[in-house]
Amino acid sequence: MNITTPVKARETEYDADAEWDLRVKLAAAYRLVDYFGWTELIYGHLTARVPGPDIHFLINPYGLNYDEVTASNLVKIDVDGNIVEDSRYPVNYAGFVIHSAIHMANVSENKCVMHTHTRAGMAIAALREGLQQISMTSNPFHNRVAYHEYEGPSHDLAERERLLADLGNNRAMILRNHGLLVVGRNVPETFLRLYQLERACQVQVDAAAAGTPIVIPDEVAAESQRQMDAFSARETNQGVGALEFAALMRKLDKIDPSYKN
Repeated sequence: MNITTPVKARETEYDADAEWDLRVKLAAAYRLVDYFGWTELIYGHLTARVPGPDIHFLINPYGLNYDEVTASNLVKIDVDGNIVEDSRYPVNYAGFVIHSAIHMANVSENKCVMHTHTRAGMAIAALREGLQQISMTSNPFHNRVAYHEYEGPSHDLAERERLLADLGNNRAMILRNHGLLVVGRNVPETFLRLYQLERACQVQVDAAAAGTPIVIPDEVAAESQRQMDAFSARETNQGVGALEFAALMRKLDKIDPSYKN
């Protein structure tokens, strides 16, 4: 799909309450990434498309630690990287390039993008074989994880089309020699997917360090994936990841509820 011209957003009215709820959940996701130790200094990004007629999305203020991100200091930008509301903070250009590719191309489905540089994720991204089927948390990604070759720090706008082409219809992608990327319909679903992919990478690294991992046969991995998909389908009333994310937000509230500010 050519993304030099942004896809037109659905004509929906702007909803300030919906945006604030999104800001709170996205700020919570940043705090959770920090809580789980998935940060790399101030780098990496979690973004979400703002509900409404315009293709705007929220991104972290460049220069802040993840535990400093709040609902109100998230920066709203358009698909050209322009800040569309007053902010005292800049944004990271490389983060804009990667995330805008997704937000421009599929405004109806992939409304949230999470990209990390974790130690385990970067280790798997550096392996020729990539993610292997050796754990239960790897099964959701059986034949559903894409790969994108390393092109540098993602400053080239032309890379957006290649990122999108490599992602295809998948919801997870390993950026070779770089890190992990997942997409989803909302923050809870996308965070659960990030957790599962990160845990699958951690298990693979640990297992390889301890010995020779047992690879799950394709037919078993496929059946496990089918069962997990069916379980997720039964969650649709709440939304995939909703229960897990609500529990994690309660944990944050006990530790430091300032993400809601």
